[in-house]
Amino acid sequence: MTLKVGIDNYSYHRFFGEVYPQQVAPEKDMTTEDFLARAKELGVDGVSLESCFIKSFEEDYLRELKKKLDDYGFDRVWAWGHPDGLEGGKNEPMLDDMIKHISYAKLIGAPVMRTVGSSLAFRFDPHEPQLKKLTKMFKEAVKVAEDLDVKLAVENHFDFDSDEFLRLFEDVASDHFGLTFDTGNFMRLLDEPVKAMEKLGKYVFATHIKDIKITPGAAADEWFFFSSVAVGDGYINFPELAKMLQGLNYTGLLAVEIDFPHPEVGTNEDAAVAKSVKYLQKLVASI
Repeated sequence: MTLKVGIDNYSYHRFFGEVYPQQVAPEKDMTTEDFLARAKELGVDGVSLESCFIKSFEEDYLRELKKKLDDYGFDRVWAWGHPDGLEGGKNEPMLDDMIKHISYAKLIGAPVMRTVGSSLAFRFDPHEPQLKKLTKMFKEAVKVAEDLDVKLAVENHFDFDSDEFLRLFEDVASDHFGLTFDTGNFMRLLDEPVKAMEKLGKYVFATHIKDIKITPGAAADEWFFFSSVAVGDGYINFPELAKMLQGLNYTGLLAVEIDFPHPEVGTNEDAAVAKSVKYLQKLVASI
């Protein structure tokens, strides 16, 4: 089995209209169709699609999107919950929205839907109440996921550490509930990704392959203190993580993601994505 390389379209969030206060808007926007064409040019095996950037959830459009993904031969992940998802269990209406999106994932032929339980906005709130509420909410959602045969993969969204996620998976106790393993977000919590993978590898359904470096001039309490660089240019041990996933017979994507670009990336996210894809393609070929 060869590991597969992909791209999460959040890497191009500026081009989809989400520009951080510290950033400048791009001169040209990007559509989902533009993104898919670029991903095809880069020769990847699949894509993760952030639903916040999808222009319509109408069935006809989603079926058209599925056809385009099929024509490109792409594996795919449907990604729900940006930026705060269930808000640590505080947002009950978002549970209904998450459940609704499971059917959207099914429509585009995605076997996995990335979800967000909490986020950096709630990382300093007490964790025990969040985990208790989220366990209940995910137990409800996973019943629908099991019926539709779509796996829910909650992301470590700069919120909980690997031990807390392990408890969440054990408490929800479904083979349709697991993890979107974000390499950079674990490191941002100083939860070493290789050690986190040792604990959580069997629960990994999807990934965000994110490399990070310290941002010069950033304060240590700013979330982008560790910001995104091209994969292979930062601190994370991807050769070891890839070997571990290979040994676990992981069948999902190694999906490149860039969130807050490091100054060495600047406004050239596309070049960093392309460099990351080449790095990962070479890496998986060597395993």
